[in-house]
Amino acid sequence: MIRSTLAAACLAAIAAWAPEAVAQAPACGHRGALDEAYCDEDRDMVADAPSDPARQRDPSTLVFAYTPVEDPALYASQFRPFTDHLTRCTGKRTVYFQVTANAAQVEAMRSGRLHIAGFSTGPTAFAVNLAGAVPFAVKGGEQGYESYRVAMIVRADSPFQSLTDLRGRRVAHTSATSNSGNLAPRAFFPGLGLTPDTDYRVIFSGGHDRSVMGVNAGDYDAAPVASDVYNRMIGRGQVRRETFRTIWESAPFPTSSFALAHDLRPELAARIRQCFFDFRFPDAMRRDLGGNDRFWPATYLRDWEPVRQVADAVNAPYNRAAFDAEAARERAAEERRRQQAPQQPGRAP
Repeated sequence: MIRSTLAAACLAAIAAWAPEAVAQAPACGHRGALDEAYCDEDRDMVADAPSDPARQRDPSTLVFAYTPVEDPALYASQFRPFTDHLTRCTGKRTVYFQVTANAAQVEAMRSGRLHIAGFSTGPTAFAVNLAGAVPFAVKGGEQGYESYRVAMIVRADSPFQSLTDLRGRRVAHTSATSNSGNLAPRAFFPGLGLTPDTDYRVIFSGGHDRSVMGVNAGDYDAAPVASDVYNRMIGRGQVRRETFRTIWESAPFPTSSFALAHDLRPELAARIRQCFFDFRFPDAMRRDLGGNDRFWPATYLRDWEPVRQVADAVNAPYNRAAFDAEAARERAAEERRRQQAPQQPGRAP
């Protein structure tokens, strides 16, 4: 019931933001890049908690969602031990909500229907600026939190050895707002002799897993993808490492953030944070999530600075207009996939 209600609400809300949130926003001395619904008086680049206790929320059920960077159904089971832990730790029932698009996830938090979320690296900035998300953690291991690199992959049996070999070829990016799948390549590649949309036409695949599978199948000659997603797919046996060759890698970026809605009651928000940091991943969850076994503290101000620098370099602000454009692209891509699904082998009409 919760899942169906959320899904319907998110689809409706993507096309129309919640105007009442803006109308009720208090006077603000500093907002920075945040939407008018939020304030940043302490200048840490994320929304402040409401000072009025009447505007602080204490939901009876907590709703959690993880980024749709891969098949959303995979994560529903992988995060089950963690949502069970949150239920025990907070004393509040915690449910997992499957999202199929970054825009739907951001809007779910904006509209108050999502309380805790793992956002992909690039969309984290949209969630902060437009949905009042407050990133506080990144998954990692004993030595520190996980990072990833942008990896340009090609098939191992292809002739491509360098980025410049891909001029005029079929290169898949993931989505317009993806840091590793689009923005970072646009920032880095021109200085290396390969300019997207000039030296090759960008083909949006709709996701890192789709880019990897497209290169695997020969649909694309190459694709820049997040190394952590690529390695997880290999670990799960979805593709074989020997099928691919990596011809370029970037410096590391932070992986997906875990964030809270800014307007949760402060005592509840503090309790959720502590529940995250106290949790240790069970064996199956550790295996499925790239060997990570815990959550590490992180802040948007410090740890997302490299991501903001990439966006600045390619003039891709994390604002409402850019979000609306990406939401429209995601809806169009989802509609194309629905139309094509009955024609795929093994699918019932």
